[in-house]
Amino acid sequence: MRARDMAEDFPTVRLSDDALHAATQLAKRRLPGVVVVDDSGRPVAVLPSSQVLRSLVPRYVQEDPSLAGVFDERTADAAAAKLSEQTVADLLPPRDKRTELAKVDGDATVIECAAVMARLRSPLLVVADGDTVHGVLTAPHLLEILLPD
Repeated sequence: MRARDMAEDFPTVRLSDDALHAATQLAKRRLPGVVVVDDSGRPVAVLPSSQVLRSLVPRYVQEDPSLAGVFDERTADAAAAKLSEQTVADLLPPRDKRTELAKVDGDATVIECAAVMARLRSPLLVVADGDTVHGVLTAPHLLEILLPD
């Protein structure tokens, strides 16, 4: 089985899209992440849901989770509201600090897909031949294919 045969349609967001819109897509559809595309529709990054969470939780709380107990619902709502003031690009690391895009060509095998996903620790894998995106593989879908019934 080749990657193009396993790929599924998946929503994308643009770098310039509202970060709250992207977060809402992730939450409502319970997605592990979303593919970020540039203005011409080419994939440039994967935005994992965990990265959106990182933008919501202050760094000092990430470093010392015991401080999270002092946050109430109003504080959490305020943190979520700040997403409406940011773009998807704001949620990504600077271009020079981004990891390699988790991407394989359509002829990649199941094991090749798993190897790229594992090496890059990405919940999503873009399947594309040149500028033609066939879809995305998620980690759960790939596990379903790899594991016996």
